[in-house]
Amino acid sequence: MRLSAPGRTATAAAIAVAALLTTSAISTAATGTTAPTRAAAPDIPVANVKAHLSQLQSIASANGGNRAHGSTGYKASIDYIKGKLDAAGYTTTVQQFTSSGRTGYNLIADWPGGDPNQVIMSGSHLDSVSRGAGINDNGSGSSAVLETALAVSREQYKPTKHLRFAWWGAEELGLVGSSYHVRNLPAAERTKIKGYLNFDMIGSPNPGYFVYDDDPTIERTFKTYYSGLNIGTEPEREGDGRSDHTPFKNAGVPVGGIFTGASTAKTSAQAQKWGGTAGQAFDRCYHSSCDTTANINNTALDRNSDAITYAVWGLSQ
Repeated sequence: MRLSAPGRTATAAAIAVAALLTTSAISTAATGTTAPTRAAAPDIPVANVKAHLSQLQSIASANGGNRAHGSTGYKASIDYIKGKLDAAGYTTTVQQFTSSGRTGYNLIADWPGGDPNQVIMSGSHLDSVSRGAGINDNGSGSSAVLETALAVSREQYKPTKHLRFAWWGAEELGLVGSSYHVRNLPAAERTKIKGYLNFDMIGSPNPGYFVYDDDPTIERTFKTYYSGLNIGTEPEREGDGRSDHTPFKNAGVPVGGIFTGASTAKTSAQAQKWGGTAGQAFDRCYHSSCDTTANINNTALDRNSDAITYAVWGLSQ
């Protein structure tokens, strides 16, 4: 996540799916129709997500300690994710742009099939700041989105809507990559995107559970998932306007997402609700050299990786 201008388990997930199915059945009872059978989202092994984080850490370590825009570390990160997606059967496109005199890259991956006029898109920024490896910010979101995309391939999932995944460059310089992408999308293509889901920092070491409250359908989908885990959520405020959903939102695309917090301190009420340490930042290593693989809460990463998959499956059927 860029700086502000100044400065589940499988069982629990099954419960959440059952809740959605029940709601669907109720909504169709009055008309006498039968609710369609929905495919349940698979469980995402957190070990798989952490393996991607380890790779991103290794890339940073081999390239001056970071994966920032214009660096060899960033390009190696793009190449790593693209290789995984190409092998999994995705159609990938690398979009090139220039910012601050350096070349940047977005990576777009489309899963074959689904209605091309109804696109569900999930994305995260892949760049780090120059001061560190950027493992929570935003290796966490990037790795979970990657593993969700790979789960689509493993399951040979056939959604009704078309699935698209994206990894953005130069977010830390002001949402440059995602803004470039949206700006260069023809209006007819923008209107095909029925939801953009953004994942920026989902494994903070002192985590909160924040849900974007922009689009009500997307928001409800995430809140239903967390309700199945008996986790209360709060509206996301710290990152308003500071991550890659913003260009999509400004272009009229419905947006949503989840977040575990950055430099803001966790309150006593939040610590009572979620655990962790009151008075301490959600991520003490935000934009710092200590944002390494040691800077991840495995429970939050596990829950939120499954939340992504749950939303992708639920919104694309």
